[in-house]
Amino acid sequence: MASLAILSWKQASPVSAATPMAPRFEVDPMWPKPLPNHWVIGAAIGVAVDARDHVWILHRQSSLEEKEKYATWSPRASQCCAPAPPVLEFNAQGDLVGSWGGPGSGYSWPSSNHGIDIDYKGNVWIGGNGRGKQAAPIAHNEDRMADAGPVHDSMLLKFTQAGKLLMQIGQPNQSKGSNDIKNLRLPAKSIVDPKANELYVADGYGNRRVIVFDADTGAYKRHWGAYGSKPDDTQLPAYNPAEPPAKQFRTPVHCVALANDGLLYVCDRTNDRIQVFKTDGTFVKEVFIEKDTLGDGSVFDIALSKDPGQKYLYVADGSNMKVHVIERSSLEVLTAFGDGGRQPGQFYAVHSIATDSKGNIYTTETYRGQRLQKFVFKGVAPVTKKDQGVVWPGRP
Repeated sequence: MASLAILSWKQASPVSAATPMAPRFEVDPMWPKPLPNHWVIGAAIGVAVDARDHVWILHRQSSLEEKEKYATWSPRASQCCAPAPPVLEFNAQGDLVGSWGGPGSGYSWPSSNHGIDIDYKGNVWIGGNGRGKQAAPIAHNEDRMADAGPVHDSMLLKFTQAGKLLMQIGQPNQSKGSNDIKNLRLPAKSIVDPKANELYVADGYGNRRVIVFDADTGAYKRHWGAYGSKPDDTQLPAYNPAEPPAKQFRTPVHCVALANDGLLYVCDRTNDRIQVFKTDGTFVKEVFIEKDTLGDGSVFDIALSKDPGQKYLYVADGSNMKVHVIERSSLEVLTAFGDGGRQPGQFYAVHSIATDSKGNIYTTETYRGQRLQKFVFKGVAPVTKKDQGVVWPGRP
């Protein structure tokens, strides 16, 4: 059993001042427990942890292949399987304790749901990145999803934890672009600031901005683009890491993460960068992660460590199939873990990331990854490898 010293956020023993320290993790290959009812999950495109350390995920039923849904055929083709409901809630032990979601009366469910957040009041926020009313395959080049034309998923939904609608911001097919203050356009992720009760939205796959609303009323507050400037919807050329940094966000603007000290971290995914802002939109700094990554980009999602000062950022890198551990003050990448593959501790398109009160990490995988994983926090230790590969549990 690991000692309390190892599991502490504090340094366990004296080391050279030049030796970087970083949190370390081991995958829990037995978490979560199997789903009931022959349920399977599709592309898992959101994960969040609530105040009880319950883990919530959002997945796309429509991404499942027909042969993954034999039990839903008419006539029924076999005993297994069927799509799980889109929203799944697990307790800390990995038991499924809640499930709901999908189209309902009084709201517009996204055609391609995307991103889930549980705010400090326990409310559930869900976005979407579907252009049409019916789900369609994601574009090969996601930077082109901002092309002109109406899009269905121009809204963000707020629910109770039982799945009762509380509010819808925006309406399908009504978005007028990155300076529209009433509608969103393919919003990727949201987060609520408990100090100001303000909702920050990474908006997203169609717009190139962060936008802020009152979390209770949905009233517009402010918005901005890259470097805090007014967003511009001009389609940028393909990303080229040799060129100067783009003055605008590329699509998708994929995540927002807010630290306790008021710094807001934004995933500019296909620009391979994180931009940091004050909550009023003032630009602070930026950092590039795996800058030569093309295609889907490197910065998919961000979570913060659970020590009092939130010393570290964890960055889900869905193209390079790993999680980067970053010192928050310097934005220096200290180490990374993970590798491409299907076994526990490996990833296929790690998409979303969250932490619980004990410092454990949870990830979900999109495309054919279709998985939720848990990585157990094992304390802070000297960095011995910049790339740790698969963090498989050691022997007792």
